[in-house]
Amino acid sequence: MFAAVEIICEGFRGGGKLITCGNGGSAADAMHIVGELMKGFLLPRKIENFNPEFVKRAQELFPTDVEFFKANLQGALPAVSLVGETSLLTAFANDVSPNLIFAQQVFGLGRRGDVLLAISTSGNSDNVLFAVEVAKIIGIKVVSMTGQRGGRLRHLSDVSICVPANSSHKIQEFHLPIYHMICLAAETEFFGSL
Repeated sequence: MFAAVEIICEGFRGGGKLITCGNGGSAADAMHIVGELMKGFLLPRKIENFNPEFVKRAQELFPTDVEFFKANLQGALPAVSLVGETSLLTAFANDVSPNLIFAQQVFGLGRRGDVLLAISTSGNSDNVLFAVEVAKIIGIKVVSMTGQRGGRLRHLSDVSICVPANSSHKIQEFHLPIYHMICLAAETEFFGSL
């Protein structure tokens, strides 16, 4: 898990983003992770503490709103889930290939310096594997979470977290505290000293 945190934090330090994907319950986890990173999780992320330039610019352009921004906007670690774009997912699955729904988004959104967090309980979900392959072609590092066997995903990832379970629901139960710890570690790295 420590290697996964380091890769993800290295991506953020370099100006990259975290991209997440998965199917079914893992899709829900992919979205959950984005929610923990894009807003405060356990630590306060006041914008005046980490982005005074934003506050200064807001004061210049929108002086009547600056206090509202300061009170409510929170520091974000840039993250995006590939599972929520319903129109794109269904159009691409229908018109092109359902196995490439995540790969197309990695191709369109991904840049060297980003990190892909690929979640698959079996480690063999074709649409996740193709996304990983496209990420590797682009030069995006891959962290994966999977079950005990790891499947093909284990061998394609820079870091693979294989939990000690074989049934999907048990694997997902293990994944939750792991990704919460990853999110907390990243939040502490970037917002812990404020």
